[in-house]
Amino acid sequence: MLISCGDALIDFVPTKNADGREAVMPAVGGSCLNVAIGIARLGAPTGFVGGISTDMFGRMIADHAAASNVELGFATRSDHQTTLAFVRIVAGESHYAFYDADTATRNWTFRRGSIPFDTVEAVHVGSTTLVNDQGAAETKALIADAQASSTISFDPNCRPNLVKDRPAYLARMTEFAGAADLVKMSDVDFAYLFGEEPYQQRANALLGQGTRLVIITRGSDGAIAWHAKAGQIAVEAPRVTVADTIGAGDSFQAALLFALHKQGRLARPQLKDIGAEELRRALSFAANCAGLTCTRPGADPPWSHEISWSW
Repeated sequence: MLISCGDALIDFVPTKNADGREAVMPAVGGSCLNVAIGIARLGAPTGFVGGISTDMFGRMIADHAAASNVELGFATRSDHQTTLAFVRIVAGESHYAFYDADTATRNWTFRRGSIPFDTVEAVHVGSTTLVNDQGAAETKALIADAQASSTISFDPNCRPNLVKDRPAYLARMTEFAGAADLVKMSDVDFAYLFGEEPYQQRANALLGQGTRLVIITRGSDGAIAWHAKAGQIAVEAPRVTVADTIGAGDSFQAALLFALHKQGRLARPQLKDIGAEELRRALSFAANCAGLTCTRPGADPPWSHEISWSW
């Protein structure tokens, strides 16, 4: 099984009403839930770990996850309200306003020994759950429990408007990156975390301290990856008509983890030895899945029958 741990929420995505005025439409989202849904839709057994409310929006989230074949047995249900995020598209980038006080996501706690990690191939973490102290602490506890047997995947998926103490947040994200076997971030996230530092320099630093694979996604400019054995590999993004970019990065992450799983390269020892052509195929598949997600509104990653691949 593959597991994604973190945020599950409702995005209110921009749309138009019948007379052309701006409106919003509720859609299930949350970066880590999107990753779980993306993997499950492609066909790998997948579970979600995190807090999900029992309120109306929480039921929407649970129904959506179940319809995509995501296992929720490790999720924590509570009567705390669901996190809400209102989205606006500015110059092609998604900007968010979060309503996240005392929510089910924030009140999630990890119980050591509650997940049989010897049956879990990889654990993905990241996004808004790591902004607050409790969420970060609980995720660290999960990683500590999982690290002996599971590959750790990390995507900071930064939301600067939630960050109150930027230096502390930067230090925290650097710590999570250092604990991960696979680190993926967008160029926008990289700029927020590391400024003008060259990609290669940061990638070399992470590889030098034990990270197996580092990826930077660059929107329509494709993605670049660094691996100690396979070297530096760049792939192009497909040319598509963009509805919005909501969930595109999550779809890339999900598809990459799925592809590595299908190739038998996701477990830590096998990821270390992946070849350049194998990695290129996995990255291209991820880019194509992300591109398809961009063609439809909201976080709506592809199903296996909508995308082709060859391993």
